[in-house]
Amino acid sequence: QVQFVESGGGLVQPGGSLKLSCAASGFTLHNYAIGWFRQAPGKRREAVSCISESDGRTFYADSVKGRFTISRDNAANTVYLQLNSMKPEDTAIYYCATALLFVGLGCQGKDYWGQGTQVTVSS
Repeated sequence: QVQFVESGGGLVQPGGSLKLSCAASGFTLHNYAIGWFRQAPGKRREAVSCISESDGRTFYADSVKGRFTISRDNAANTVYLQLNSMKPEDTAIYYCATALLFVGLGCQGKDYWGQGTQVTVSS
């Protein structure tokens, strides 16, 4: 029933850009806050960016502020993450998920998760 499919990952050079997509099926996306999370080998999964379901509130990890931008197209039932000025430390598997967004506090994954897309930043 409920499913997220991430796409857009790949290999890029430092300073390059990618745009990730998270397409939802089986439910209406605009009823949920959505987050992007990432996990690198040997590291804890972290919240990268989240966007609210209604009022446009967003969260960004300190490490990506000014470089990444989250957006949503409810008509297409899709959430995007634009990754600019990429660094090797951005290398990870990126997941989208329904989320709880706490303005000023952070963001955490909720009930539904995609399978992830690999992002690698290397020369």
